[in-house]
Amino acid sequence: MVGIVIVSHSEKLAEGVLDATKIMADGCPIAAAGGDGFGGYGTSYDKIKNAIESVYSEDGVVVLVDMGSAVMTAEMVIEELGFGNVSLIDSPIAEGAIAASLSSFCGDDLEAVKQAALLAKNDPKW
Repeated sequence: MVGIVIVSHSEKLAEGVLDATKIMADGCPIAAAGGDGFGGYGTSYDKIKNAIESVYSEDGVVVLVDMGSAVMTAEMVIEELGFGNVSLIDSPIAEGAIAASLSSFCGDDLEAVKQAALLAKNDPKW
């Protein structure tokens, strides 16, 4: 299964999104990397790296981020890891993570999981 990583400046937000995905797709490899690593707001290179490594497989990983330095830090981690099948996706983290995790849980490949997350960006709420 394709792994999913949720990166947020807020540890609580990342963990909350993780909890929501488990309601829909329990068993999907998913990890949260929220907060600065010291109990505050921000991003942590080590948390992001550990999260990617914890869900990584040959199927790949989709990384969803909230904003700003989360993008920059995730890009640095992905570059350092050198895995060719880890993708940073411009998608809302809640809707995108749920769509991606459902797609992965159903056995879709990396491209399909990426598309599921990307399409969540345009899904109307009503």
